[in-house]
Amino acid sequence: MVVAGLLLTANDAVLKWLTGGYLTGQIMFVRGVFVFIPVSYFIWRAGGVNQIRIVSLKWQLLRAGLVVTGTFCFVTGLSYLPLADAIAITFAGPLFVTAMASFFLKEIVGWRRWCAVFVGFIGVLVIIRPTSDAIQWAALLPLIASFTGALRDIITRHIAAAEQSSTILAVSTAIVCLGGLATAPFGWQPVPLDDLALFLLSGLLLGGAHFLMIDTFRYAEAALVTPFKYMSIIWATALGFLVWGDLPDQWTISGSAIVIASGLYILNRETKRRRAAKART
Repeated sequence: MVVAGLLLTANDAVLKWLTGGYLTGQIMFVRGVFVFIPVSYFIWRAGGVNQIRIVSLKWQLLRAGLVVTGTFCFVTGLSYLPLADAIAITFAGPLFVTAMASFFLKEIVGWRRWCAVFVGFIGVLVIIRPTSDAIQWAALLPLIASFTGALRDIITRHIAAAEQSSTILAVSTAIVCLGGLATAPFGWQPVPLDDLALFLLSGLLLGGAHFLMIDTFRYAEAALVTPFKYMSIIWATALGFLVWGDLPDQWTISGSAIVIASGLYILNRETKRRRAAKART
């Protein structure tokens, strides 16, 4: 999950650079085409196309729809927000996962972790700063993306035992490409070779990151591994400063600290629960 977070943040930095010249739908399509390069490798590694089996088309399509929605909202938000701010807002995702894991995955979430989730959402509000003049509609876009991402992770955890990682990734990538292609009549721009290289880089980063994330949920409970996504704020701050000269303000830093502390507390409680369960057995 830590490596996946690094790859995703690097991908987000590339996307933010591209949002200055291209519509979100065009970015989704062109980047999605290049995502099929690592996807093809993963399919080959899994035994080839003949080994691809979709066990539950309904869940696969639902997951893919969430990926399309989240991608559109987040990429659009990147064009208006600093990189670190946009990623900090998505930190609500692990909180959503922990909250929903008890309902959809039947994972045990005690009252202490529920309190941590509540405190974490307060931290998200601090980042967004919902005052009369400060709240931006753009800040809601990565928040929506974090919610759809949480639902995506829940579904991934639900289907990962039966579906191959390469199959899940291939279906989602294909649907994202189709969703982006639907926006072609709305003003796509020619892509020069320099930008094409950036799209290629973004596709490779995204494909590798999502494969690692899917495999993560195959081996661990959702509420346990998602707090490691918080490492992304380090990568985002560094890249945002190096490329655009942006640094998080005190509100973003304070809110991120609250959310990260909540996530680490959730991780600590889960670790103690696991140790206690092992001791009883």
